[in-house]
Amino acid sequence: MKFAHVALWTRDLDGAAEFWRRYFEAEVGSDYRSTRRPGFVSRFAKLPGSEVEVELMTAPWLEARVGGEAIGWDHVAVSLGSREAVDSLAARCEAEDALASKPRMTGDGFYEAVLRMPDGTLVEITS
Repeated sequence: MKFAHVALWTRDLDGAAEFWRRYFEAEVGSDYRSTRRPGFVSRFAKLPGSEVEVELMTAPWLEARVGGEAIGWDHVAVSLGSREAVDSLAARCEAEDALASKPRMTGDGFYEAVLRMPDGTLVEITS
């Protein structure tokens, strides 16, 4: 058994697609527009060397996330393979105002930093 994909709702589909393309070199597919749910649009982002894809989804009925945490998926984590890779991408994202949390060792043993997508969705990067 394995994950096929994870899905993220976003209010900014173009910004989300560019985030995954820019920082993770993802191959982003073209728009899928639902005929069953008018207004629903999604794109799949495939990370290099990974079988799991990120489905980026948007729709006009989405409510804005109002600060703090909410019920549902909180974040996804992408393993970059080394502390150096985490430090490098975190520095790049900090310079571009996309870093939510600087690299650190967590209490549960992960070396991670947290990035923020244009709509505020969090993405952890780990070694």
